[in-house]
Amino acid sequence: MRVGYLGPEGTFTEQAARRVEGERVPFSTVHDVVAAVENATVDRGVVPIENSLEGAVNATLDALAVDFPGVAIVGESVLAVRQALIAREALALDTITQVASHPQGLAQCAQFLRAELPAARLVAATSTAEAVRDVVASPEPHAAIAPARAAELHGAVVLRERIEDDPDNATRFVVLARAGGAAPGGAGPFKTSVLFAGAGDSSPGWLVRCLSEFAFRGVNLTKIESRPRRRQLGHYLFLVDLEGAASDAAATDAVDGLRKHCEEVRVLGTYEAAPSVPLD
Repeated sequence: MRVGYLGPEGTFTEQAARRVEGERVPFSTVHDVVAAVENATVDRGVVPIENSLEGAVNATLDALAVDFPGVAIVGESVLAVRQALIAREALALDTITQVASHPQGLAQCAQFLRAELPAARLVAATSTAEAVRDVVASPEPHAAIAPARAAELHGAVVLRERIEDDPDNATRFVVLARAGGAAPGGAGPFKTSVLFAGAGDSSPGWLVRCLSEFAFRGVNLTKIESRPRRRQLGHYLFLVDLEGAASDAAATDAVDGLRKHCEEVRVLGTYEAAPSVPLD
C-alpha cells in the first residue's frame, strides 16, 4: 500500500504517516496529497486537519469539502507537536535575519518569536521540513521552525528545542482513502465527519434547526467549522464531527433530518476515534 503525506521527510505529517502501514510517498502540498488519493496515485493519504493552538487547517477542509468529493476520512491520529529552531550551522539568535516554517509552525511559536527574534522576518513555507531544506541551502543567517528530527535528516543544527508556545501543543491528522472503500476498522469508539450546506443559511435560525437534528436525538457534536461556499459572499459550508458511526440509528436519523434544511449533505467518513491525549 502507498501512503501519501505532506513532505518532505521530517515533517510532523510524516511522523503521523508512519502509523499507517505502507510505502510512504511525499507530496509538496496538502492539495497534492488529497488529489493523489482521489486519482489513485496512492492508496491512503495523511494530512493535518486541526491544531490545538491554531485550530483548523483550512487547506485540508477545503480539499475535502470542495475540491475532492471522492475522498473520505477513514482514520485519525493525534500527535504531540514539539517545535525546534533549526539552522544550517550554530548561530547566535540575535544574528538571525529570517525564520521560515509552515504557517501553522510560525503561529504555534509566535510568543517565542516575538520574545527571542523580534527583528527576524517571518516567511511561510509549504512544510516545516521544506523550510529546513531551504535554510540548509542558503548561506544567509536564516533559521527554520520544524521537528528536531528534520535537522538530523537534512544536515542542519538544532539551536533551541521546545519553542512551541504551549507544552500541550498537539495536531490531529486524518487518514484518507477513496470514498466507497472498506467499512471502518477497529474496536471503536467511532467518530463521523459530516458536511452540510443550504440556501437557507441566511435565514434566522437556519443553523440552529440544522444542529437541532443532532441535539434532539442525543448525538454529541465534538467539533463544528465553517468555510466559504465559494459562491456568493456570506454563504458557508459547515463541517461537524460527531460521536458514533454513521450507521448508528440516531446518527442516520440526524443526517436524514439535515436533508430537510440543506441542499448538500455529505458524510465525509466514519472512523475509529484517536485517543484524546497524544503519546509524546
